[in-house]
Order: sequence, then structure tokens, then C-alpha cells
Amino acid sequence: MADKKSQHYDGSDIQVLEGLEAVRKRPGMYIGSTGLPGLHHLVYEIVDNSVDEALAGYASRIDVTIHPDNSCTVIDNGRGIPVDKHPKYKKPALEVVLTVLHAGGKFGGSGYKVSGGLHGVGISVVNALSKRLKVEVKRDGGIYEMEFSRGKVTESMQKTGNSKATGTKVTFWPDPEIFDTIVFDHETLAKRLQQMAFLNKNLKITFTDQRKLDAEVEEFQYSGGISDFVKYLNEGKEILPGLSKPIHIESALDDTVVEVACQWNSGYHEVVYSFANNINTVDGGTHLEGFRTALTRTINDYARKQGIFKEKDQNLTGEDIREGLTAIVSVKLTNPQFEGQTKTKLGNSKMRTLVMQEFSKGFAEYLEEHPAPAKEIIKKAQGAQKARNAARKAREATRRKGLLETASLPGKLADCSIKDASMTEIYIVEGDSAGGSAKSARERSFQAILPLRGKILNVERAGLHRSLSSDTIQSLITAIGTGLGDDFNLEKARYHKIIIMTDADVDGAHIRILLLTFFYRYMKPVIDAGYVYIAQPPLYRLSIGRKHEYIYNDDLMQKKLAEIEEGTKYTIQRYKGLGEMDPEQLWETTMDPKNRTLLQVTIEDAAAAERSISELMGSQVEYRKDFIQEHAKEVRNLDI
Repeated sequence: MADKKSQHYDGSDIQVLEGLEAVRKRPGMYIGSTGLPGLHHLVYEIVDNSVDEALAGYASRIDVTIHPDNSCTVIDNGRGIPVDKHPKYKKPALEVVLTVLHAGGKFGGSGYKVSGGLHGVGISVVNALSKRLKVEVKRDGGIYEMEFSRGKVTESMQKTGNSKATGTKVTFWPDPEIFDTIVFDHETLAKRLQQMAFLNKNLKITFTDQRKLDAEVEEFQYSGGISDFVKYLNEGKEILPGLSKPIHIESALDDTVVEVACQWNSGYHEVVYSFANNINTVDGGTHLEGFRTALTRTINDYARKQGIFKEKDQNLTGEDIREGLTAIVSVKLTNPQFEGQTKTKLGNSKMRTLVMQEFSKGFAEYLEEHPAPAKEIIKKAQGAQKARNAARKAREATRRKGLLETASLPGKLADCSIKDASMTEIYIVEGDSAGGSAKSARERSFQAILPLRGKILNVERAGLHRSLSSDTIQSLITAIGTGLGDDFNLEKARYHKIIIMTDADVDGAHIRILLLTFFYRYMKPVIDAGYVYIAQPPLYRLSIGRKHEYIYNDDLMQKKLAEIEEGTKYTIQRYKGLGEMDPEQLWETTMDPKNRTLLQVTIEDAAAAERSISELMGSQVEYRKDFIQEHAKEVRNLDI
């Protein structure tokens, strides 16, 4: 994308917009939070800078290492941050980049034509929020080093050696004064680095976690780029005949690249992720709109041309066509315009036209050249159209029943008296026994109880029509109040806490994952809004004399028993189900807001969540079998 000979990149390219003072006072403004997501954001910001070097054609490798003391090192083989004096600040450009907000090669100058990251605040913000940061730059034949503490220079830049190589090495120690935790999560980082490798064809990213005993180097490099990403997301799913290789359309125009990979499976759910300059635009934007419009129009035009439609004015909707679709839409452009601080929606209007034009052209050619898979895609969409019409009738029937009739269903709702949704919560519990305890235990003013009879339907293996025919799912939808599909409206949620409360055994865990699958597939916005929680009932009640203590897991139980002096009499009550607790115990341990522990359900990595749901809840048995074999040693005190 870049002409290396004409590309000029030195201290004059580093332009300054404002100072760094506010970062430590208001870290959330720059990294979102001071919890785990914010901690991980530090790594992403430095990696984004290295990826920008790759996008410009200068880096081919990025190495990320987490050390035993929870410091992190990121190394790339790009050009290296400039070290010459900045023309305005009369300091080394390296120092300016690390100590001044909005200083970088992304503003004016010709440092980068395409870049991601948070408007260039990245490395200076990382520096401000690190108790220590050390940087080493190889460029201009030398090796240059510099150190900082909480954004301040502790060791001025000095040349420490010679090197013909180029690149940047950053090691930082997150500041415990800022962050709730400084312990990085291995899986979260690995998934994000893998995603970056998918989005940048042939870029090699390695990840080493030295805190692990084996400390193996994980390598992510994909010659197929986003096509490999689609195949990864579709693992465990039954692919439509003739589509074993994803459809891949790529077009480069001036400084803009449009890339789409798509593949259909036999499932019922659409999985489409969009990216702009490697940033996951979770709220879509103009590039996604262009893709969807082109997809619908091209399929309908082809079907009409081939005489597949029996009626002249017949059309498949976008929803019909996208059933079972897995796709990645990735664009790279200069001066991206993102809506909102968090960069979740692309706003450049030209990208709508460009993606529509380029994808329409490439996809139409594919359909003409591959008539067999083209017919499979249309056949799948026609089946979706029939099921959608049937589901619409089922939804209308559900709406006609209304809440009062649904409340008389076997798993009936015991509602709360307060009507302000922001103050209310609903407990979804299994069975009449637990339901009875929960109804007696609850605080009626703000806590509602919905008992479910038997296991909820696995919606991953059932279409919407079949799901809506389930009384359990109907009562769930009606009680929550948001509707689903085209009718979904988050503002109509009747409760802002939806709490899944199941037994602490294997059956309870199964019901919990079935419910989470339902919410993920048909009510995902309630998860995104932070409304879904998992209750944490205790496993044991330990009694020593007249003192009682509730224990929530086996490890803690063993620890408590080891602390009891020899000769001390004690009794242990093992709760095999919620129904074994009397209402007072259930309230005290699991439902009282003053004492209870709730786990909020969040989706940090949508692609990883999608793959997990598909593998564990889908039709391919071998993936579940492999998962069980891999994690069997982690299961203790299995109740059979």
C-alpha cells in the first residue's frame, strides 16, 4: 500500500496536539476502565502501533511476551520510532512520542497512510499508566534506550550500541496504583493476537506467557487471512455443499482496501464481523451496510436471471439470505471517521458505495462461475424464508396470548410489585422445588421468580420456529418483555437484572449453558447491556458449635477443614440442589443483595464466544467429546 522510497518518516512527522496531564487522573477516558479490559488495552495499544508498521509495509513480525512479574514486552521489526530531535520540542522524537498525548506519525506528516489504535494516544497512555516503561529502538545503524516511570523520564535517551536491524521493543510494568489487577489473562490476549494475525495476511505474531510452566510459544500466521478467520469460526459446523473454501473477494483502490470472506453453513444463525483498519466495529457502519445491500441485491438478481423464482416479483430478504452465513468484512482506509469515542461504528459514507460496488462485482462473478454452490445458497435462503414466515405466525400467536395467559403456564411467573425495570430483577430457576423456595425467600417488591420445568430447548440445534413452539421459551420471552428478532426492543425489558439460578451440579450447569445459549442467540443485546447474571449458591454449610459458615467451592472447603483444630466437632451439610435450602438460607446466601455474589455475563471476544457456542452446543459431537476429555481432570465431586 505504501511506496517505500518516497515514504518520509523522521522527527518532523511527529506532530503534537495536546499534553498528557489528565491520563492518570481519568484513565477510564483513555482505556475504558481500570479493570481487566483496561489492563489488556495497554497491550493492544502497543501491538496496534506495531501492526501499523506492518500495514505500511515495514514490519513482518510481532513478538509479545508476558513475564512472571506480569510485565509485558512487545517487539516488532518495523522502522523503529524516530530518535532524531523533534523540530518544535527540541527533544528526541522518541521522548515526545512517549510523553505527549496525541503525538505520533498518524497526524499530518507522512508517517502512516492507514492506522488503527486510539488516535495515536496509545503508547503515551501506556507510559502514563505504567509504574515503569523501558523502550529500545534499533534504527539509523544504532541501538537507543530510554526509561520512564508513570509518564516521567527516569533515564534519558542514550545510544547503547550498533545494529543494522530496525525495530522497536517496549517493556512495561502496569501501575498497581491505577489498575484493579495487574494480572493479564492468557486466553483474552491470545484470542486478540490471533484475530490481528487473521486480519493481516502473512503477518507473524508470536505469544509467550512465561508465567505458565510449559511457556510454549504460540504462533499466529495465516496465509489465507480473513478466509482462514471464517474457516476458524465455522469449525464444527456443517458447511453447505460446494462451499468448503470460503468466498474471498479483495479489491485495492488507491489507498483503500476492501476485503470480504464469506461461507454458509447449515445452521440458523448469522455471524458477521466488520473491521476498519483492524478495529472491530461492533456497531457496524457504512462498510457493513454496503456489504449487506450488495449481498441481498446480487443473490436476488442471480436467482431471477436463472429463473429460480417462480413468481416475477418474488424476493428473498437480507435476513433469509444471511441465515447460516459467516462473514468477515474488513476495510483499510485513510482518515477513517468513527462515530463515538469507542470507535464502534464506521461513518465514512464513501465506504458504503465502495464496498457495495466491489463486493457486488466480485460476488456476481463467483455465482456465475460456481452454479452448484450458488443454488445451495439460494435453496438455504428459501428454506429460511419459509421458516421465518412460520416463526412470524408463532410470534403473533405468542403476542395474542399476552402475559396473563402465559403466567398460567406450568412454569408460571411470580412477578414483583415495583414496575421500574431499573430497580427490578428476575430469577430464572429450575423446577418447582427450587421455585417454591425462591418464591418464599424473595423480596416481593423487586424480585420476580420464573421457574422452568425440565431442560430448556437447545436453540443452537433448533430453528427459531421450533424454539418459539416451546412453552418454556415462550414464557421466558414474555416474562422478559423485550421480544426478539425484528421485534426486539431493549427499552421494553421488564427487569434490568436477569439472574440464572441453577443447582451447583452437572445438571444445573447444563441448564445454565442452555439458557446462556438462548440469550446469546436471540437476546444478545441484554447481555451487551449487562443485564444477565449468574447466581452463586453455596455448595456446603459448615457448622462448628452454634456458628455456621457457607462455603462456595471445594477448594475453599478443604482449606477451611485444614484450619479446624483436632478434636473440634463440626458438621457439614452438602447442598445438592437449591430445593434443599430453606427459604431463609436461600435468601441469606444467594438472593440478599447485601450478601450474595453475582457473576455478570459479558462477551469480551465475540469471535471466541461464537466458536465456543457453536462447538459445545452444535451438532458435531466430536468437539464436545474433545472438550470433555481435555477438561475432565478439572471436574471434582461429580454427582451422578
